Amino acid sequence: MNGFSFTLRGARLVATGSGALLWPEAGLMAVSDLHLGKSERWARRRGTLLPPYEVQDTLARLAADIARHAPALVLCLGDSFDDDAAAVAVAPAVTDPLARMQAGRRWLWITGNHDADTAGPGGETAGEAQLGPLTFRHIAASEAEGEVSGHYHPKARVALRGRSLSRPCFLFDAARLILPAYGTYTGGLRWTDPVLQNLMGDEACAVLTGPTPHAFPLPRHQARRRA
Repeated sequence: MNGFSFTLRGARLVATGSGALLWPEAGLMAVSDLHLGKSERWARRRGTLLPPYEVQDTLARLAADIARHAPALVLCLGDSFDDDAAAVAVAPAVTDPLARMQAGRRWLWITGNHDADTAGPGGETAGEAQLGPLTFRHIAASEAEGEVSGHYHPKARVALRGRSLSRPCFLFDAARLILPAYGTYTGGLRWTDPVLQNLMGDEACAVLTGPTPHAFPLPRHQARRRA
């Protein structure tokens, strides 16, 4: 399996190279921040034209991950659509592919700050979900134990084999995990940003996405332990 295995509050998890999280014992796959319809929102609000292929690309990668891992439960951890108007605009392009992916499995949409009213078609919708020792929500709480969230789109830059490598990443420590953004048109918040540094403990690591996921410690000179 193309992934990095680790344990959070007794749950054995796998951070995959695509940005999807697996919890094999629970038959669960989680992704965060699909931001479907971002190109439509940018055109509508900013007049900026982006190539309109992000919906198809994001859904194709999601379908491939589902086919590869065959999860019994899929969790989308918020901001699945770029806003509620985008959800309506791209509905014709997403309804059938999502219905095929949802067939035969449980599907849970967690609401986010971009899609609080329209989390997604089909499946179930919730503000957060408690599954065993883990709590799944969109935005990390200031104090949390066994929390899995998204929202921040973490991204790390490291030196590897004499070259600089920058990729979306998972961030985890003994108490929490933050997923990378899964969507095609999503930027990233650097892992040294104070917002992320203040959430993560000194022992935190980043798992970079890509063909062979690697784990790197959060830079020690900037990491701050939660109070």
